[in-house]
This record gives sequence, structure tokens and C-alpha cells, in this order.
Amino acid sequence: MSSEKDITVVHVMRHGEVANPEGVLYGRLPGYHLSELGRQMAERVAEHLASRDVTHVVASPLERAQETATPIAKAHGLDLGTDARLIEAENVFEGKTFGVGDGALRRPENWKHLVNPFKPSWGEPYVDQVVRMTGALEAARDAARGHEAVLVSHQLPIWIVRSYVERRRLWHDPRKRQCTLASLTTFTYEGDRIVSVGYTEPARDLVPAHLLSGAKPVKGQPGQGKAFGA
Repeated sequence: MSSEKDITVVHVMRHGEVANPEGVLYGRLPGYHLSELGRQMAERVAEHLASRDVTHVVASPLERAQETATPIAKAHGLDLGTDARLIEAENVFEGKTFGVGDGALRRPENWKHLVNPFKPSWGEPYVDQVVRMTGALEAARDAARGHEAVLVSHQLPIWIVRSYVERRRLWHDPRKRQCTLASLTTFTYEGDRIVSVGYTEPARDLVPAHLLSGAKPVKGQPGQGKAFGA
């Protein structure tokens, strides 16, 4: 049973760098693991969260998310859980490349998937992502009531649920997402209600410059950031 005075923190982490020499959109495809740099990112975030009151760690079923979450769970002596609701967004271009001159978007047979960027027409509807990610957040909140939880997921679902919570439109320019590799998007609950959203990049110095988000990271401890009124 919750109390309005319960403070629960849920960190939603994006996985670390993936070994992907072919440069494909791997999406939900199996077999994509963290690179050595990605493992360093995971260890860095585990160190960053080591002193936090983490009592619950859950990851998407995809290998890269499981591997990212493992050192965090280990640092806190916890079993790693799996929640399918944290999985990457479905995308019809999965397994294809987007290189200049030879990518999937150059082929006319793929243009039919680009007609509605508001839904979007090329993949899982944004609203569906909100529903499943919100469910995963609430489950973690309940499991870690009065403490902290860590969920490891993927860039698009994380950005979509954050946009929903912060009351922004769901369709957006992918280049402007504030959700770089191994970043933490932190939702702070008072009772059952989200009262603030924060963003931090504990492994920012390990992220290749061309992959860093354009937006500046929020300063301070996880959980600091945009606050919501009553």
C-alpha cells in the first residue's frame, strides 16, 4: 500500500555501445552484443550507481540490454529481471542499412513506409510504446517502493515515454533525442505520481563524439531535472 510520502526513483538506462560492424538497423534482431566499449560504459554506470539505494534491476530481453544491466545488478547483489515491455521499438527497416547512396531509403519499394511520420508508419505506434513503457515504469515503482530501481531499455522507447510524461508531442526529429548511449533518464515518484524527470550521462566521456546527444546533459545527481507541480 502506497503513501503520498513514499519517494521512489526509477532510472531508465539506455544500453551501451553495440558491436555492429555492418552498420545495420538491428532493432529486435537477436545476436547483437555490447562492444568492448559498451561493456566499459556498463561498468561505468554500475560504479556511478553503486552508492544508490537500488533494490530492483530489470532489462529488456535483448542481449545488449541484459549485458548492460548485469554489472548494475551484480554491484547491488540483486537478481536481474527481464521485462519484455522494455524492448526496442518494432521497425520495418530492421536488418537493413542506411548508408549514403545504397541505403534502404533509396529504394522506392520502401517509400510506402514513410507516409506518416506522426504514427509512425514504419514501425510500432508511439502510443503503443507509451503504454508498454508506462506499464514497465509502474511495475518497477511498485517493486522498489521507497527505494530505487534501474530499467535498461532502448533509445526510442525511453525518449517516447519521457516525452509523454513531460507533455511533449510524440513525433519528433530523431537527431534531437536527449538519450545518448548509457545515459540515465530518471523518474522520481511521490507515491504513485511522477514529480520530476532528470537526465544524466555518467559515461559521457566514453561515448564517441558523433553519437553524443545535441542537448546538454542535466547537471547533478540522478533525479534532478524537470519538476512537475501538483
